[in-house]
Amino acid sequence: MSVRRRSWASRGEHKEAWVVDYVDQHRSRHIKTFARKRDADAYHAGVAVDVRAGIHTADSRSISVAEAGLLWIKSGEVAGLERTTLDEYRRHLSLHIVPVIGGVRLAQLTVPMVRGLEDRLRANNSPAMVRRVLGSLGATLADAQERGLVAQNVVRSLRARRRRGKERQAHQRQKGKLKVGVDIPTLDEVRAMIAHLDGRRRPLLLTAIFTGLRASELRGLRWTDVDLKRGEIHVRQRADRFGVIGRPKSEAGERTVPLLPMVVNALREWKLACPKSELDLVFPSTRGRIETYYKLTQDALIPAQIAAGITQHGRAKYPGLHALRHFYASWCINRRADGGLELPLKLVQARLGHASIQMTADQYGHLFPRGDDAAELAAAEKALLG
Repeated sequence: MSVRRRSWASRGEHKEAWVVDYVDQHRSRHIKTFARKRDADAYHAGVAVDVRAGIHTADSRSISVAEAGLLWIKSGEVAGLERTTLDEYRRHLSLHIVPVIGGVRLAQLTVPMVRGLEDRLRANNSPAMVRRVLGSLGATLADAQERGLVAQNVVRSLRARRRRGKERQAHQRQKGKLKVGVDIPTLDEVRAMIAHLDGRRRPLLLTAIFTGLRASELRGLRWTDVDLKRGEIHVRQRADRFGVIGRPKSEAGERTVPLLPMVVNALREWKLACPKSELDLVFPSTRGRIETYYKLTQDALIPAQIAAGITQHGRAKYPGLHALRHFYASWCINRRADGGLELPLKLVQARLGHASIQMTADQYGHLFPRGDDAAELAAAEKALLG
């Protein structure tokens, strides 16, 4: 690895440049030219460190962020990712990533550049959207890394620095937890809603409230997967935003959920009035097709809340069906409030169809009731000392 001066004559004019000649960690030789020696020396010093660390990618082997994004999307298509997921990834790239850093070569992408993108995102987007976009950028770089197009993932480097610093601790403190009465309907609100359910809204919302099924799972639910005799639902498929039937989100999504007698009776009555559907759907549209998410919320959830007086600023308090899934989780966890017993976290995970117990704990663990610490300590002292 060296820095040398190169001189030549062009049309009688003397010219010179500074050349960095080096071999990377893959034993490939590269030459890069600079007009000034100090620039060549700076590049030489940086390359030497990166080659020793095994993280150098030569400009000649590097593609742009935009090109890497297209390769990542193609990988997702080949892997059979859902259309909704791929569409979201494309939006992240086209709306947020490519306009800012799309023309930057992967080898030239730095942590400060990613931080600059993050700052711009924060100015106009929610924290959740910022995390998703950066996640897509990190996945793009990870895909390029596997292809040998870049040696390091600067998004992961940024996150690693934060994990080691106080910023991550501050982020954890600020990270909001789901709150009953804000994100999760209260028991009184659910009771009021149930009291005002009628018509086709009643079986749909009762099922959503007391099974915790995702909206996509409700839309794809078939009568053959509802066992009214045994009082249980078998979740085996879902309908995505485009009305395409497919498997649940993960293997854990395929599950059996028990039904309350009230829900069984509502479904038994609904089965007699349910529109005929070639897909055997439990909650089809009036024409027997897959119902849209918009219709589920606008024609069922929101009117039910307004009828029950569950409003805020003149609108339905809970805009999406996921609030009912949150309620089901909280109801399973803390049934002491209505005279029952809370379920173990592992069973709550199974009922919700979460891929890991950590996911359930992170989202709902804070809802588990705390015991009487003073009474427990007093009992332990008495057992120990008599």
